Amino acid sequence: MKQGALWRTVRLGVSSLLLHKLRSALTTMGVLFGVSSVIAMLAIGEGASAEAQEQIRLLGSNNIILRSVKPREDFATGSGQTTRVVAYGLLEDDLERIEKTFPGVARVVPVREIYEEVRFGDRVMNPRVMATLPVYREVTNRVMYEGRFLSDQDMERVANVCVLSDTVANHLFPVDTPLGNTVKIGADYYTVIGVLLSRVRQQSDAAPAGKSTAEVFIPLETGRKWYGTMQVKMRAGSREMEEVELHEIVVEVADPKHVPMVAAASREMLRRNHKQADYEDVVPLELLLRAEETKRIFNIVLGSIASISLLVGGIGIMNVMLATVTERTREIGIRRALGAKRRHIVTQFLVETVVLSVGGGLFGVALGLLVPALVEHFAEMRTIITPTAPIVAFAISAGIGVVFGIYPAWRAATMDPVEALRHE
Repeated sequence: MKQGALWRTVRLGVSSLLLHKLRSALTTMGVLFGVSSVIAMLAIGEGASAEAQEQIRLLGSNNIILRSVKPREDFATGSGQTTRVVAYGLLEDDLERIEKTFPGVARVVPVREIYEEVRFGDRVMNPRVMATLPVYREVTNRVMYEGRFLSDQDMERVANVCVLSDTVANHLFPVDTPLGNTVKIGADYYTVIGVLLSRVRQQSDAAPAGKSTAEVFIPLETGRKWYGTMQVKMRAGSREMEEVELHEIVVEVADPKHVPMVAAASREMLRRNHKQADYEDVVPLELLLRAEETKRIFNIVLGSIASISLLVGGIGIMNVMLATVTERTREIGIRRALGAKRRHIVTQFLVETVVLSVGGGLFGVALGLLVPALVEHFAEMRTIITPTAPIVAFAISAGIGVVFGIYPAWRAATMDPVEALRHE
């Protein structure tokens, strides 16, 4: 068909649709909402997945994190019903084995948690007080807000210095800078030398829901000097004494390719040297691979659900076009009597269905780009629109116009011209 004839057919199709503006607009709604839902749902799913993967990456894809976990059954000793001693968790021997016998390990960072309140004036918090080494910040990819982190000199001098997370700093020092001020941790006083940005905790294996973003860091040697390995917890009138040598060990592997091997060796070492399940391991690289696979499945599910509305929109277009063919039976008969061939009739009705689907697709793309922006603004949820999502959604909408328009167009083209002329 020549270009001029095709253009005339397009104009004729648009004119026919404009004769029933409301019906045409309602018909495009199915495609419009189908396209927009595909784009919006994929953008929201992509954003949520990217946020989760980013939190896992912040833990360090080269790291293996071993944590002490209190077993369900306490192996306790003590006198009477009010005092008991519970020993569990990671040991200094575990740290030494990893440092001396595991190949491919770059750095190993021990962490001890201290159960003490932190006070400044009349302001009090109960954050995680963590005694660790100066390399902790580098290994775990933490970012300083102001001041500095712990240093080797602090370790050598067994200095009473501390670094606050911004959550703690904002609570204890709502107006002034914490740097240079002295806070009380338990019964001892510490000088604040820096503020660290908090890491957002999520409901994942990498960041247990019970862990707080409020953290205070002190030198490991200072923690050993003042608090030892035995800590007391008061519970409903009873006294429980916990003995934990190390609460966490962060193992940095030199080459990401060796992470699975070192992780397997760590699990086997802990299994052999611990009589009870008083530990857990977190491998961010494994979590990251799992998150990427979950993202792929999640996108397929979301895309499939959203595509159903596109299918419904296509069925709506077919239904309306079948009704249109019935209404215009006499017109079809006149055109055939004047010399129009079947391909002309097919082209005319296909043009109308494509105009409906393409028009709905264009408006759907615009709405699909708008919805994620609104979600990000009002719900404060991260969304990511990939370039392929609008293109694929629009292409599918145009394809639906062709697919669902073929049968009505074929039915119009195969009508008997004589019977069509007799139609009232």
